[in-house]
Amino acid sequence: MSRPEESVPPSAAAEPPAHRPFVPASAEVPELTPVPVVVGALLGILFGASSMYLVLKVGVTVSASIPVAVLSITIFRAFSRLFRVRQATILENNVVQTTGSAGESIAFGVGVTMPALLILGYDLQVGHVILVSVLGGLLGILMMIPLRRALIVKEARTLVYPEGTACAQVLVTGERGATTGKIVFAGLGAGALFALGYKALALFKDIPERVFGRWFDGASLSLEVGPELLGVGYIIGTRVALTMGAGGILSALVLTPAIKLFGSTAATPIFPATQLIRDMTPDDVWHQYILYIGAGAVAAGGIVSLARALPTIVGGAARGLGSLRGGAGGARAARPRTDRDLPGWLVGAGALALVVACALAPSLRINVLGAILVVAFGFLFVTVSSRLTGEIGSSSNPISGMTVATLLLTSLIFLALGWVSARDKVAALSVAAVVCIAASNGGTTSQDLKTGYLVGATPSRQQIAILIGTLSSALVIGFVLLKLNDASTVFARRDYPGFRADVATLPERARLTGPDAGLDRAEYHVLRLTEPRGGVPAGKYLVDDAGRIRWLEDPGINGSVDRREGGEKVSKFSAPKAMLMSFIIDGIMSQRLPWGLVLLGVCIAIVLELCGLSSLAFAVGVYLPLSTSAPIMVGGVVRALVGRAARVETEAEAESGPGVLFSSGLIAGASVAGMAVALAQLTEPTRALLAAVNLGRLAPKFAQSDGVALALFAGLGGILWLVGTGRLLRSPAVAAVPPGARPPARRP
Repeated sequence: MSRPEESVPPSAAAEPPAHRPFVPASAEVPELTPVPVVVGALLGILFGASSMYLVLKVGVTVSASIPVAVLSITIFRAFSRLFRVRQATILENNVVQTTGSAGESIAFGVGVTMPALLILGYDLQVGHVILVSVLGGLLGILMMIPLRRALIVKEARTLVYPEGTACAQVLVTGERGATTGKIVFAGLGAGALFALGYKALALFKDIPERVFGRWFDGASLSLEVGPELLGVGYIIGTRVALTMGAGGILSALVLTPAIKLFGSTAATPIFPATQLIRDMTPDDVWHQYILYIGAGAVAAGGIVSLARALPTIVGGAARGLGSLRGGAGGARAARPRTDRDLPGWLVGAGALALVVACALAPSLRINVLGAILVVAFGFLFVTVSSRLTGEIGSSSNPISGMTVATLLLTSLIFLALGWVSARDKVAALSVAAVVCIAASNGGTTSQDLKTGYLVGATPSRQQIAILIGTLSSALVIGFVLLKLNDASTVFARRDYPGFRADVATLPERARLTGPDAGLDRAEYHVLRLTEPRGGVPAGKYLVDDAGRIRWLEDPGINGSVDRREGGEKVSKFSAPKAMLMSFIIDGIMSQRLPWGLVLLGVCIAIVLELCGLSSLAFAVGVYLPLSTSAPIMVGGVVRALVGRAARVETEAEAESGPGVLFSSGLIAGASVAGMAVALAQLTEPTRALLAAVNLGRLAPKFAQSDGVALALFAGLGGILWLVGTGRLLRSPAVAAVPPGARPPARRP
């Protein structure tokens, strides 16, 4: 990690000497034109939607800046050849990637926090999600604008911004005539076709599984053949991927068999389960016990990672604020084009408007104190996020830890004030959500401004572009979140003869919705149980006028019922980071958790830390089913094999290498295909279409063969290895680092 420069008064001597951007400051070339902005907004929505799918599934996202830049170069070059118009300039392509990068950062912040409302038993309104997305996204950008000169310009030689530098290299390479767009498009096509093969056409099995017999009761091996998971494992790297896989192995081959071994003789259900352990499948054990152990490990891992990063966070905040106090000086009109930001009054007015909106918006349920916390934590963590992104890159930036800190402190303040109602829980989560999105978008904005600094963009135009990208993505991401949940929501018949609800206290009424709407057209009372009562597990139920439970509404996010009444299998979303947030809120404000299981997870995380290993990645692996962490581990192994065959000299080369580009395409293609299939379940005509194109019934033995599915997945991994090593879809050499930029050092 680089040593920060001393804060000095604003003067010519304080500026990094001899910075020469690719496009000189004196040059006026097309930049913020309508078509690049529209294309960037559409690509941002595409990658934002795929990132939302990914963060709900495994709790991580990958940066979209480089694939968006590659796609922009390719799209505009094809457009120019087809219609014989001028090619897009490097600054227009930069506007596309700046606008498009916002989608992924918004999706991460929303996916990490907002599903916690569903896990806590509340309904999630699309207007609430949109409002949080807009407020957090705009807050992150507005607070980053006055930091640009301090962090991007004054400390250009100490803050590397690896992804931003790599993206500048991609843009320069494209400007000089080379393009790697075919690799991203190939990944998009391969990921989409592979996912449709088992999700829509049912040509092969989605999760090959081996459940062991009586001699190892409860143990199982499984692997989801998801291209997006393979791509995630490749991008996050071998060490993290293998660590996550190790956590999955612990839960599937150690914890679950141990629970079955010692609990099989129990004559009564053991809390929090309501059935005997000897009657449980491995999946039942995971839902009833392992989930809480994993959540405890994730919570402890998040807090430990936050504690480890505290010195860096405090130092980063102090250095960032110290640099900011140095100021820029000089009249705006006298500055060169490459040094013009949006005016300070606009930043101040916008920040004030956002604070007022936080305090007054009824759906957020944030009072004046909550709005003050949003401003305080938002400014602190945007500053920290921007600086840490420059030092260690987006992939190592502890956004989740900052969110945990915000939620912990907010929940403790609310608890001390006696604010522990349902409204106060929503308010605490809303504060954390806005801050999380702001910190995430602040780091992304920093990378974009670094790219612009190197290629010679106009900062104010970049800032307008990312504001547009943030708004467009924020307006869509809420619908994506709710529709994904609705598509996987299951209404299951339930009957508890000894239980009667008092319907006079249940004013809310509802019907069955989504794919199960045709099962029952009656209207029922809504009963929400946040803890077991009278032998009825916690959950959301539909109750008739006599107070008898008729239906369980099991959500798509963190739900436990994976088959509909007709036997159709449904894919659920684990949402590990959102589960962590719900545990923090419920643990502090309600103090109602199966603490024995949670503390087992906490101790597992502590043991990992004492062994010198990062507990957070391992804890996420414990929380996720092995079927999800196993393909991520395979992606990490492929990355290691590629690394042995192809030497990578700098991190910028690694970030824009062919394997990463192909993996980005796999993630986007498979995620979008998965969303399309999931959303098709919401209407009767599209469900009928999916049933008609189900080709698996023509060759059922082939379609249900574990060996076939594993062989096809291995073949996809082999293709990724061929692309990563340059043996397939050979890409042009990466351009030299633009003038004035220092090549990034290797990440330790």
